Parts: sequence; structure tokens; C-alpha cells
Amino acid sequence: MAKSKAVLILTGDYVEDYEIMVPFQALQAFGLKVDAVCPGKKAGETCPTAIHDFLGHQTYTETKGHNFSLTATFSDVDAESYDALIVPGGRAPEYLSLDESVLNMVKIFQSLSKPIASICHGQLILAAAGILTNKECTAYPAVKPVVVAAGGIWKEPNPISACFTDGNLVTGAAWPGHPEFLKQTLKALGATIQGGDKKVLMLCGDYMEDYEVMVPFQAMQALGYTVDAVCPDKKVGDLCATAVHDFEGAQTYSEKPGHNFVLTATFTDVKVKNYDALVVPGGRAPEYLSLNETVLNIVREFEKEGKPIASICHGQQILAAAGVLKGKKCTAYPAVKSHVVLSGGQWLEPDPITKCFTDGKLVTGAAWPAHPEFIAQLMALLGTTVTL
Repeated sequence: MAKSKAVLILTGDYVEDYEIMVPFQALQAFGLKVDAVCPGKKAGETCPTAIHDFLGHQTYTETKGHNFSLTATFSDVDAESYDALIVPGGRAPEYLSLDESVLNMVKIFQSLSKPIASICHGQLILAAAGILTNKECTAYPAVKPVVVAAGGIWKEPNPISACFTDGNLVTGAAWPGHPEFLKQTLKALGATIQGGDKKVLMLCGDYMEDYEVMVPFQAMQALGYTVDAVCPDKKVGDLCATAVHDFEGAQTYSEKPGHNFVLTATFTDVKVKNYDALVVPGGRAPEYLSLNETVLNIVREFEKEGKPIASICHGQQILAAAGVLKGKKCTAYPAVKSHVVLSGGQWLEPDPITKCFTDGKLVTGAAWPAHPEFIAQLMALLGTTVTL
């Protein structure tokens, strides 16, 4: 059996929330081993993340995001044992670009001609490492002067989701570009995707969990899926507010404002026959979505048609209200156990919290740390594979 390919992510305090977690979890779902490290920190320690979004001001707004758990110790890393390097953006690259040990690590990947994929402000590190000379690349527009001064050939990110590959270098401008960024990174690793011609519906609502909508949304797009994200009483281009749920020492999770999520389709246009699967994120949105009969009827129709339904965290509140859990083995966020049991579901303990389960066409997970399994199990039901 071939050894799975391994990717290293260089991160730091106030890395952008999506720009660390989306590639971290999506690449695991696709079958890669992913280690995330930070100078001066060990495996199991955390980095606070920053949420960067545009809220009407001349530049992006920053609010506090999740706490990201590192998976390896920086001082133990052997760069040569990894097949690719990923550099997220946010504010972390400002100080990481001053760290010689970080720059030396980047230089090792470059000397071995291994893929280096960097997004947003991550290119500050590449510039400081001196690897941009005569390379076509993009970045967050404010980083352009540094890219040009470092000898890079600037590529305008128009639209902001545009990404570029030049040799072993993959660059993107900001987190909206993750689907293309991941596609180009997979290609640089020699990966092929089969069965990516799927169409998926996501049931969204205000204050769904920030990661639980964006990670599967962008991971599925990276596979080639068309993903229609809809919300009752809203149309394509409208926004849903998201919530950051994390454990920070209290008896239950804390909630902070997340990014604003842009819907990609209009709820009243939904026709179940046009989709191959349904995805239901968690957070607080399912509390009120579970009272909406149109939402429940959509879920019932997916179940009746035998199409895959993947639901995570509090999303199972909607499935319980729709009556589709009877006789099904499933998990959910532990506080939702009573909803599952009272609706006739067979409760499966999420131990560890990263555990997901498939019963027939139903995939369930307990919380966002389970995304790699959650996405991989949905891929299996849809017949999608990533070959490395």
C-alpha cells in the first residue's frame, strides 16, 4: 500500500480563521496527512485565529475566531519528510516573516522543488525567504508592493477568488479562493479527482456555525461539486451571519460572531430532483429552521428519494423534526441526544468528537472537528475519489 502524502502547514497566532481550517480539514478529507506547526509551540497547543471580513469599511474588519490546535511540534519537524507546504494568511505572516527558522523551512521546500501553496498575507513569508524572484504570483492586494519588491511578477486577483500556479508555487489572494487554491494544490501534488460532477444542496440559516458551513462548502467545490447554499426567505447573493462555537473554559461552548456567508442560490427555487445530496450544518440556525415546514419537506424528500443526507452537530435537530431519523444509527452534538432518541434514532456516542457514522444514505457527525471524516464519508456515498 502506497504511503499517503503529507502536507505541512506553517501557522501562527492570528492566522485567518478560514485560511487555516479549510485547507487543514479538506486535505485530510481527501486522504492526505496534514501537520500544522507554529514556531515556539508544541503539538496540542493552540493558536488563536482572526476572522477577516468586509463589513463596509475601507479595509477588512478583524474579530476573534476559533482556537486552532497544533498537530506537531515545530522544533521536531523534518521538512524533507513532507510533500508540500501550505502557508495561510491573516496577521500571523507579519511576524513569521521575521523568523529565520520559518524562512529556512520555506527555503528547504523550494530547494527540493516541492509544492508551496500560499494565500493572502502568507506571501510576506515567501518574499522574506527570497523565493519569489521571477515567479508569477498573486496575494492579498495590499501585499503587492512586497511581492514586486521581492522580484515577483504580480498577477492581479480579479476576481478575488483567482489563483495562479507557476512551477511549484501556488498562490491565492484570500479565503474566497480556497476551492481553486485547493484544486491547484492537489494538481501540484499529482492528484486526480474522479466523480466530482455532483450537485449538492446546503440548508443554511443565520448563526449556523462558521466552520460547519464553510469547510464542507469549499471542500466540495474543490472536488468540482456545484454547491447551492440556500436559506429560507433569502435569495442568491444575500448573507447569513455565522457563529463561532468553541470551548474556552466554560461549561459549554462560547459564541462569537463569525464571517458573513454569501448564499449561492435562492431558497424558493429549490427542486430536490436537481441535487445528488443534502448537507446540513450545525450552530444555532437549526433551532429555528426545524420549525420551518418547507425546510422539513425538503429533508423528507431527500430521504424519500434515497439521496445522501449529511448533517453535523445541531443539524440533527432538523432531521429529528423532519422524522427521518427513525430506526437510524446516528450521532450529533451531545446536547442534541434527546432530539435524536425521542425521534426514534439509535444514538451513537461521538467518542472521540471527531467520529462520524454512516447508516445507509445518512452521514452524521458531532461537531466541526469531525469534518475530515464527515466530508470523506459523504464523498464515499457520492462515489468521489481523490487519487494521490
